[in-house]
Order: sequence, then structure tokens, then C-alpha cells
Amino acid sequence: MQQANIARPGSAEPWRDPEAEPYVRILNVTKRFGATVAVDDVSLDIYRGELFALLGGSGSGKTTLLRMLAGFERPDSGRILLDGQDVADVPPYERPVNMMFQSYALFPHMTVEQNIAFGLKMDGLPRAEIRDRVAAMLDLVQLKGFEKRRPHELSGGQRQRVALARSLVKQPKLLLLDEPLGALDKNLREQTQFELVSIQEKLGITFIMVTHDQEEAMTMATRLAVMNHGYLAQVGTPAEVYEYPQSRFVAEFLGTANVFEGLIRAEGPTGALIESTEFDAFFQSDTDPPKPEGARVFVAVRPEKMRIRRAEAGEMAGTNRLIGTVRDIAYYGDFFMFVVELPEGKSIRVSRPNLARLTELPITWDDRVAVEWEPFATVVLPE
Repeated sequence: MQQANIARPGSAEPWRDPEAEPYVRILNVTKRFGATVAVDDVSLDIYRGELFALLGGSGSGKTTLLRMLAGFERPDSGRILLDGQDVADVPPYERPVNMMFQSYALFPHMTVEQNIAFGLKMDGLPRAEIRDRVAAMLDLVQLKGFEKRRPHELSGGQRQRVALARSLVKQPKLLLLDEPLGALDKNLREQTQFELVSIQEKLGITFIMVTHDQEEAMTMATRLAVMNHGYLAQVGTPAEVYEYPQSRFVAEFLGTANVFEGLIRAEGPTGALIESTEFDAFFQSDTDPPKPEGARVFVAVRPEKMRIRRAEAGEMAGTNRLIGTVRDIAYYGDFFMFVVELPEGKSIRVSRPNLARLTELPITWDDRVAVEWEPFATVVLPE
């Protein structure tokens, strides 16, 4: 099941305010490597205090975009503004930006406090100020008592926190995180996600994070951008992008979606009515059709939005109802995933929460089942 970062009551959402000034502006940025377009005319506004995620698979352009923000790569065209300043010609070491790498890149011969203090010493800060700042960071990342240890004496999660403290101790305006939790095991990664969010909220520093992990982006980010082949496929809050994907790619990339093809026939009693071109059924949504009548569209329905039950004798498919046979069942602990094969050969996935301790499922392999859902669960994809 996907988690989504739900905004706290009263939390600011500056991206909805037309008067708010973006803190980071990426304007028509393009980057090529030979004949390959890694970032394709990307424009994006990020606001002060956001924890923003760039989400995409390998080759989507997310890391190249992050490296251009850091100054390690230069755009072929376009502009990058940080707090109103064009930083395209500013070298990395002069930008008010720090970057935390996936490998953490800690100095193995230095202690924890020496690793954290390194950048401050290079900047020539007074010894007392360095000591105070390092102590504050150790307290923030909960590593007091570990000052004299070296990286090989720490766990993966502790090394990650040292790297974070080293990145934050210089008080950057912007912190860039490249797959920050990729080296951690699943349980530690989930715990650290909430720790990172808490630290970011305490400091109010703008974080931009690159990840290929959908759950990580959904859990941590105030907003996220889904990237595909160098362009922005969709930008929004985790809940917006998950619940209202704007394309088949986004629907299938972010979580699991059953995607159907059909033709818009008319406006139904609550919204668009789509006739399936794959089997004898109709899909009813609660929103207006995005295209004119007769247009071909895709429809997405999330597995957790569907209900599954044994089909009655002679029951047929209808509007937002499909009939099929259970071909596989996966047990995830907190829910079951049913793979249902439709008579036409297409398979769909339906999840059911595990609400009781059962030794036997009420639905099992080879059962003939009905799968139903409400109109709000039918998402008609504009693309």
C-alpha cells in the first residue's frame, strides 16, 4: 500500500498562493550528453521550506537536474535561480547549497565530530563557533556520545546521520539529497524517513531529494515531480499525483493501477461514461470527461479502491463491475492481493485489507468473483 504525506492542519502550501515567490526556479532548462537529451526543457518552481522530491526511474533525468542545481553540471540552455539569484555561472563551492550523496562520502580516518566540522574548518571559522555548531548538529541528529567514533564503528543509519549533520552544519540555503536512504535496509529506511522529515521541519531548510523509491517520495515529500525521459510528467502533492494521475505513465509508475482502454460515450449521471473497447463493460466516473464524446481514453482504477466478492450465478459484467476468476493470491501481511483473470484474458489486481486473523480466506483460487468500485475511483486519464 502506498503512503502519502498528508499536509498537517494549518500547514502552509505556498504553491497555491499566486502571490508567493518561488525559492528555487528552474526555467526551461535543457541538458544534453552527446545525442542524448537528459533534461528536456524543464520548468519547475520550488518554495522555501519545502521537502521536494524528484522521482523517476533510471535515465529519467532526475539526478542530472540535481547535479545542475549543485553546480556539478551546467545547463545547455535555460536558467536556474536560487532566492532570486541566477546561479548558472556560480561554481559549486560558492553556491549556498550543500549536497548529501548516497554513499555518504565520509572520511574514514576522521572521527564523527571531525567529519562534521571539516567544512567549517575549510571556511576558517573560529574554533569556538565550530565546536558549538558541531555540538548542535550532534544533538539534532541524536549522535551525542559518538563524537570520537570513526565511520567503520557506526551502523548504516548512524553514518547516514553523520553525513546529514555534515551537510547541515554549514547552514546552507538549500540541501540536495541524492538517494539519501538507498544504502539502508527496509526497516531502518522507514524509521529514518520520519527522522529526516522531522529534522527538515525543525530547521526550515529547503530540501530537494532525488529518489527512485515511490514510497519514500510519497512518505516524505511536501510535493513531488515525476520525471520520465527528461521531462516532467506531473507535479503535485503526493496525494494529488497518486489519486489524480494525468497520464498512463504516472498511474502505473506511482503505485499499482489497473488500466483499461475505452471510448467516451457521454456524460453519465455523475460524470463521464466510458465504454470499454476490451470487453463488454462500462466505466462511470464522478468527473467531467477530459475529451469529447467518441475520443479514446485510458481509465485507471487502483486495487485498493476495488471490492471483491464471490459472483452470483449468472452474474454479468456491467458499469464499474467486472467478472473474472481468481488465478493468484499474494499475502503481504497487512493486505491480500488477488490476481483476477477476466474472460477476455486480461488480468487485474484487487487488494483487500487483512482485518482479521483468518486461517482460511473467504475467496480462494479459481473462485468466480465480481470486482466492483465506486465512480470516484474511476480516473479518466487525459493522456
